Amino acid sequence: MSKFTVSVVTSVLASLAMAGPAAAETPKKGGTLNFAVVAEPPTTDCHATGTFAMVHPVAPQYSTLLKFVGDHANQKIVGDLAESWEVAKDGMTYTFKLRKGVKFHDGSDFTSADIKATYDRIINPPQGIISFRKALHSDIGSIETPDAYTVVFKMKQVNASMELHFASPFNCVYSAAELAKDPDYPAKKVMGTGAFQLVEHVKGSHWTAKRFDQYFLKDRPYLDGFKAFFVKGNAVVPGIRGGQFDAEFRGRTPAERDQLVSAMKDQVTVQEGPWITNILLTFNTSKKPFDDVRVRQALTLAIDRWGGAENLGKVTLIKGVGGVFRPGSPFALPSAELEKIPGFWRDIEKSREEAKRLLKEAGVTNLKVKLLNRTLDQPFTPAGIYAIDQWRRIGVETEHVQVETKLWYDGLGNGNFDVGVQNVSDFVDDPNAQFNTLLSKNVSSIAYSQHTDKKVDDLYEKQTRILDPVERLKVVNELERHTLTQAYNVPLLWYQRIVVNNKKVKGWELPPSHFGGQTLVDVWLDQ
Repeated sequence: MSKFTVSVVTSVLASLAMAGPAAAETPKKGGTLNFAVVAEPPTTDCHATGTFAMVHPVAPQYSTLLKFVGDHANQKIVGDLAESWEVAKDGMTYTFKLRKGVKFHDGSDFTSADIKATYDRIINPPQGIISFRKALHSDIGSIETPDAYTVVFKMKQVNASMELHFASPFNCVYSAAELAKDPDYPAKKVMGTGAFQLVEHVKGSHWTAKRFDQYFLKDRPYLDGFKAFFVKGNAVVPGIRGGQFDAEFRGRTPAERDQLVSAMKDQVTVQEGPWITNILLTFNTSKKPFDDVRVRQALTLAIDRWGGAENLGKVTLIKGVGGVFRPGSPFALPSAELEKIPGFWRDIEKSREEAKRLLKEAGVTNLKVKLLNRTLDQPFTPAGIYAIDQWRRIGVETEHVQVETKLWYDGLGNGNFDVGVQNVSDFVDDPNAQFNTLLSKNVSSIAYSQHTDKKVDDLYEKQTRILDPVERLKVVNELERHTLTQAYNVPLLWYQRIVVNNKKVKGWELPPSHFGGQTLVDVWLDQ
């Protein structure tokens, strides 16, 4: 069996109030988990979106081929519907042996035909069907089902990230029979092989599900069911304090954490760790003077990331200093190398002097910037305000344009900005995921910087095809150094994930992404 293990170099898991390690306790059966979701799912089709608002209520009803387990400090891939799997030495064939006796919620049997139908839909979606991750699966050439419990993926070319995609929480496995009747059935009804079965979805209010008694792990789930409440972010803290919610799994601010710990003391648990999400400053290279690398470097050099991490980390979701990758992730540049790159120097006075010199050399000593941002309090607004303050210190004047999400996307897409505040977020530390936003406009539909740097695209393609992890890392590091130095898109800071739950919630581990760990299979209530 081939297994991919992600070992995080440093762990910053902090337990401010712990009721005791769940591993030492015997899970109890029964009870309904009540949790808050601070957004409404735009669709129930896992393949058609990329938001946690879908994952948190919908994922417990589905299974995937593989899945991630473990906390943010030790993520690994295990089988979900796959009992075992093998990867050919040349990386061109993936063979999965599937679990037998698995049932869909309608009582029908799960077979290899369901895996094939699911991935065919992702790779070649029927007309009118949205496949959010079609490009990420484009290296799959064919899918064979030699028998009811074997599925074989043949690749067109090597993709070093392919095993990760088989474990994506968005790759929910659907019924081939239902897809044959209606390719859009997942957007209309929720019917999978997951540990929970949908009972009711009331838009704008809640989502309820019950234990699926024919789930393939006979001793799970432990819960009788769950109820997800769709609420505004400011309702979470009073809801946890008042007992309406047992949990909220996306993340809270340091101030909200402190409020809950102060009010509830040892009645809550706190888990913290670096998040696979950052705030990114994107320079529109199609507009002057942002086509000049000196101007872009000056604007990143002006920002004190190390001081910002200390101060913003006390009041916002952003805290970690890192490059293209999450601080401490297996692909991240070592700190000693990162600190040599413009914008990541420790000496901020030296950095700002260099920024002023570069602006003068570029002939733009009176630079004015239009900063496009979302009207989203955490952490977009404080991130924008911080950047403006840092640029002011080198004589740059900034217009802060904050708009609602649709207009923000429109502005990034049509180039109506000088610098844009955006973010990169995914379910796993992976170059193919993190670099997708940073590619040239020639290959990426979300290349908002509009750069045409072929070196970025070539290095990206090269690292994708390297199976040897040591050799791949060399190319990934070269690509990161190049993109950060050219400063088409520069990370401001990385998110710090803080999850505060009632202490009775057991069996939930903090993954590095708010997309992961939400099947609720192992969660139980100590009550």
